[in-house]
Amino acid sequence: MNDHVRAEIEEIVHRETRAWDTRDVELLLSVFHHHMVWPWPPEPTSHDPIEWIMPFGRFDEQRWRENWEELFVTHDLVHNRRTIVRIEISPEKNGAFAVVDVDTLWRSHGGGESHWLGRACKIYTKVGPSTWKMISQVGLLLYPPA
Repeated sequence: MNDHVRAEIEEIVHRETRAWDTRDVELLLSVFHHHMVWPWPPEPTSHDPIEWIMPFGRFDEQRWRENWEELFVTHDLVHNRRTIVRIEISPEKNGAFAVVDVDTLWRSHGGGESHWLGRACKIYTKVGPSTWKMISQVGLLLYPPA
């Protein structure tokens, strides 16, 4: 049973990666639970959560769609490398997290770059017989910490 759940978690991680790769807002939004929250360290070395921010608040489909559409219209994706490092599944098989190393580079049409680099902990909850949604993410943080 754990192999089946592991495959479901891998699928949602890979679906998110495909969404970034193809700049597909609808596919990206399909990953998020409607109660998703996304704390964000302002720097990849901000390991102390006292420094973290909440730039998006709770998931709002329209607001998040507009945010990602803006990114996709104003930036080119240079590369998007994501490696699953670990998957942990709850004994009840209704919660899981994936540790994912991310190296994503965006270049704005104005020439500036936004480099998403570090390790994320993507937290998932099961919302149906075979549906998983991301309910939170921590990171991106560089490891090992200084």
